[in-house]
Amino acid sequence: MPGLTVKRSVARFRFAVYDFHEMPSFFLDRPTPPLILAPMAGVSDAPFRQLCRSFGADIVMSEFLSSEALRRGVSHVHDGARFREVERPIGIQIYGADPSAMAEAAGLVTEHYQPDFIDINFGCPVKKVVRRNGGSACLKDLNLVQRIIRSVRDATSLLVSVKIRSGWDEATRDPVEIALRCEEAGAQMLTLHARTRSQRYRDPARWTEIAEVVAALEIPVIGNGDIFDAADAHRMRCETGCAAMMIARGSFGRPWIFRQARNILEGKELTPTPDALERFVVARRHRDLIREMRGDSKNVACEFRKHLGWYTKGLDNSAGLRAKLHQIESLADIEPILKEYLKAMEIAA
Repeated sequence: MPGLTVKRSVARFRFAVYDFHEMPSFFLDRPTPPLILAPMAGVSDAPFRQLCRSFGADIVMSEFLSSEALRRGVSHVHDGARFREVERPIGIQIYGADPSAMAEAAGLVTEHYQPDFIDINFGCPVKKVVRRNGGSACLKDLNLVQRIIRSVRDATSLLVSVKIRSGWDEATRDPVEIALRCEEAGAQMLTLHARTRSQRYRDPARWTEIAEVVAALEIPVIGNGDIFDAADAHRMRCETGCAAMMIARGSFGRPWIFRQARNILEGKELTPTPDALERFVVARRHRDLIREMRGDSKNVACEFRKHLGWYTKGLDNSAGLRAKLHQIESLADIEPILKEYLKAMEIAA
């Protein structure tokens, strides 16, 4: 590719060898690679971020936020940029296709919320995002990608990272070129979800592409895609040499995945997956965090239903339990349903 060359031919397989003087200590000063909670709409809100931090997530990220909505002062979008100190280190992720709007949004986030870094979303495959040429749609125009990165870098004093996919579709699949263009434009950290937008979440993520990007870039590369248990996180690290692992769907109803993955990375014994009683303890903690921050309304309860479905997935005779939990209209409705299940299963609460 004109003007760009592959800077490394061999993947770096030890996190400590990354030598990037602008990287903050929250990322570098660790005996093992960081485990990161991915930015996920409708999932990685403040209560879930706090829960994952309590289970060992080293870094968390916000839901992705529209740059246009941020610059227009849309209150619920600004709410998505707010966080508590206990959540640090945290990145706020923004998306959009207008470099000036992205710069303004980055400036607003920097001034008013002061996260640890700002992440640019070039990976979201959701239709409502890409039809406005945001998220992964930007990958169809790498010159636009570079203009956005440069604009955001100019607008903030914070570290700027980017999250990409391997391409828009198979015809444009070239994660190394995309990543090099991002690095050249000033990205200081890069996450690769090793699928194209057209794949969405179909087909296995190509971890070999993560290894290729690690080998090509000088900035730290974070691996993302198909980490569904602790062993997956360890295997991704070993197979790709990535500097950190980002966990998305594997955390659904399983925030303890971070604790389990950390144990494997540190060579410790794997902690067992929580049983029904332990899962209910976690679900109650999650419920209490939501109630503390957002109150208890029908809308709040309905949004929490999906988490309850994830927490109870795989339990014995859980179909009836989930059916009842998916009908709650108040967070207060949860407790008697859980107690009824434990009693029916003869599990001492």
